[in-house]
Amino acid sequence: MKILVTGSTGLVGTALVSELKEAGHTVCRLVRPDTNIEAIRGTGGFDVKWDPVTGELGAAGVGADAVVNLAGASIADGRWTRERKRLLRTSRVDTTHALVGALAKMAARPRVLVSASAIGYYGNRGDEVLDEQSAAGRDFLGDLAQGWEAEAEKAEVLGIRVVRARFGIILAEAGGALPQMARPFRFGMGGKIGSGQQWMSWVTLKDVVAILRFALENGAARGPMNVVSPQPTRNAEFTTVLAKALHRPAIFPAPAFALRLMLGEMADALLLSSQRVVPAQLEKLGYRFLQPDLQTTLDRVLR
Repeated sequence: MKILVTGSTGLVGTALVSELKEAGHTVCRLVRPDTNIEAIRGTGGFDVKWDPVTGELGAAGVGADAVVNLAGASIADGRWTRERKRLLRTSRVDTTHALVGALAKMAARPRVLVSASAIGYYGNRGDEVLDEQSAAGRDFLGDLAQGWEAEAEKAEVLGIRVVRARFGIILAEAGGALPQMARPFRFGMGGKIGSGQQWMSWVTLKDVVAILRFALENGAARGPMNVVSPQPTRNAEFTTVLAKALHRPAIFPAPAFALRLMLGEMADALLLSSQRVVPAQLEKLGYRFLQPDLQTTLDRVLR
């Protein structure tokens, strides 16, 4: 297949481009005017000019069979000021709007669009088990994810199959959340966050890449898809397993009030909220997870 990829310089994009190229697909990285070309050099594929503001797409993108949309500024890179929230929204909602607009102008359109979203869609839900049919949350992340997905869903009227991939916490050796979570443990200062009772829905980078390929290639995959391990865990258990994998103690909890003082609204949304998400759609379609067990996963990734 000829596959267009936005967000190819990120954690997921870099791994996905490499995997798709190795599998024999032709990968076209949609390159914005400010993209760091050096960051993607040597990862395979080739560049296609792409302006997410105007929606202008280079001629090299013509004839694509599929699109993977991973664009979006980092959700945890700085406090959520008004300006930061605006960037988080425009880099997701507006960019996806421009992308679908560009696809609409194609005479021969791609068969499938796999567009990123996040389990922040569900908001803080305590112990409730959340599948793809669960209602959206009413906080900033819930509203952001709804807007993001709504723009991707517009491609359906163009005859394009759309998969909205709701990513959980992605665990990888380099990049993503795990190195940040592991840092205090390496210095013997780690522990549970807040009460430790909040649910964490995680997934390995290896499974994320495999699931994206699965969504591209499986014609039955459509609509929202929770990209999470079938074994969500409470924060207290996660930190215990993490400490064990690092051979460090887990005796210094991070109080909720201190996190709110340092991070503001972001602390509640990213660290203290509880999302017990299950991959119902993936299990229905018969996807077999490569790394479903937390202890084995952390042992392998941190090794």
